[in-house]
Amino acid sequence: MQSGIPGKKCGCIVFSAEELSNCRDIATMQLCANKLDKKDFFGKSDPFLVFYRSNEDGTFTICHKTEVIKNNLNPVWQSFTLPVRALCNGDYDRTVKVDVFDWDRDGSHDFIGEFTTSYRELSRGQSQFNVYEVLNPKKKGKKKKYVNSGTVTLLSFKVESEYTFVDFIRGGTQLNFTVAIDFTASNGNPSQPTSLHYMSPYQMNAYAMALKAVGDIIQDYDSDKLFPAYGFGAKLPPDGKISHAFPLNSNTDDPNCVAIEGVLEAYFQSLRSVQLYGPTNFAPVINQVARCAADMTDGSQYFVLLMITDGVISDMDQTKEAVVNAAGLPMSIIIVGVGPAEFDGQWLHVYGCDLRMYCGSSVSHLLWTGNE
Repeated sequence: MQSGIPGKKCGCIVFSAEELSNCRDIATMQLCANKLDKKDFFGKSDPFLVFYRSNEDGTFTICHKTEVIKNNLNPVWQSFTLPVRALCNGDYDRTVKVDVFDWDRDGSHDFIGEFTTSYRELSRGQSQFNVYEVLNPKKKGKKKKYVNSGTVTLLSFKVESEYTFVDFIRGGTQLNFTVAIDFTASNGNPSQPTSLHYMSPYQMNAYAMALKAVGDIIQDYDSDKLFPAYGFGAKLPPDGKISHAFPLNSNTDDPNCVAIEGVLEAYFQSLRSVQLYGPTNFAPVINQVARCAADMTDGSQYFVLLMITDGVISDMDQTKEAVVNAAGLPMSIIIVGVGPAEFDGQWLHVYGCDLRMYCGSSVSHLLWTGNE
């Protein structure tokens, strides 16, 4: 969009686009240089590399910059990783241009030289093919005896495939869906219409609606349709002991319910038998599911914990610890906040594996990807 003085050109913005390939490979490489030109009057040079991907229209787009190595004509840069798609968009023979600069504080970096390569050449790894002369066209045109402005050598090159969650599902990974429902007293007396747990004969309450909305989607990816279902924050019969991870079906040996309808049935049955109490502790259920996930780290199983709650977490420190401990496990947590409480502020302090939070009809994503 242009704006300014009417009738006066304010310049133009040109958008260019290129279809991305499906290549999911990730390249990790390390380079060094030898005998680069000295550019600084009171020192040597502060060199860094800039990688460019060539575009279909003949232009170049920056795809990576290395760190600056201060006062060194023979720098060794740290290894770095970038998607092959960013380097060449899946075309292994497409030109990759690399510029070598001497860093200056004011941003007017001095050009040392350049060289070109390709993904196919780089993939050969450390060899004679991957020692590049750094050439400066202006210096080459002025000096008859000009040879080069130094050399850059590829020290290592490794390629790995990056798989998406969908790839794992297509490959046979099974989802294991677990439900945890808040039975604390702040929800209100289930026999009263004002309660979030109110068992109306005419419509589902807030917990049942949240459970069915999420569960109906996830259950299609769980082959056995057996869902462990827990409650937390209630006093259990007959001794009134408080539990933060009790099975809704009252079977401690087998907390599984058959499909979402079975979970709903067990939920309503629990409402009739337990006493809503507190506090709102998340850590016990998270740890329960995390222990199951820790036994299945071969990629064959993935665990999804749905927690439905109405209020503020009471054991925030323990919850943080539980989630951080689960960060490397094949596990995600979906938290659905129901009722009028303000949820956004407190969730920003919870970090760990993979968390998605839904507050009523609005959705705020706090995504932990423990494998990243």
